[in-house]
Amino acid sequence: MVIYPAIDMKDRACVRLTQGFYDKVTVYESDPVKVAKRWEKEGASHIHLVDLDGARDGIRVNESIVKDILANIHIPVQLGGGIRDTDTIMDFLSYGVSQVIVGTAAIKNKPWIRDMIKEYEDKIMVSIDAKKGFIATDGWESISNTRAIDYIRELESYGLRRIVYTDIEKDGMLAGPNFKIYQELKEKSNIEIIASGGITTVEDLKRLKEIKVYGAIIGKALYGGELSLQEALKWQ
Repeated sequence: MVIYPAIDMKDRACVRLTQGFYDKVTVYESDPVKVAKRWEKEGASHIHLVDLDGARDGIRVNESIVKDILANIHIPVQLGGGIRDTDTIMDFLSYGVSQVIVGTAAIKNKPWIRDMIKEYEDKIMVSIDAKKGFIATDGWESISNTRAIDYIRELESYGLRRIVYTDIEKDGMLAGPNFKIYQELKEKSNIEIIASGGITTVEDLKRLKEIKVYGAIIGKALYGGELSLQEALKWQ
């Protein structure tokens, strides 16, 4: 199981939102590059970056920060948030991002995401952000009428190998992940799952590993000290 320390960027700073609300922001560090270097130094094998401004507005406010992070660390970086067209995918891959994560555009433009999966294969992942089992879009500000499990099966039929699944109601709450949904996804699809939202304790990681998810994204618990990266990496 791959452990992904998360760096969520808003207004060029490292922040965390609570349950996806943009008015519930905690700023942890003004320099995301410093945070990325810290996680690499502490042993992270991968970094998970999210451009929150891009996710909500589709604007690359934090593009220069992404470039700076890539120039200053030597481990794979995956990036999500605001990736909604082919040019953006090509640009970030050319900068050195190892995998781009598409969210809103994958829901709103299915023919396009099918073509992107065919073209870029494992360099493309899709972010499934859900509330009560239904997919959210536009930085989690809109809830669709699409059931997450139905669309995951559809993505699998396109050839997609891996998703990031976030339970919005768990995100930033330090109350543990939604184990039930990850178990259901493993039973009903063959897609690799990176779990996100609510991961707080070693026990959470143990249970996720037992479910056999591909990876686990940890954010608020690392920044608040509830879980250290060294403890988390023992489950990698």
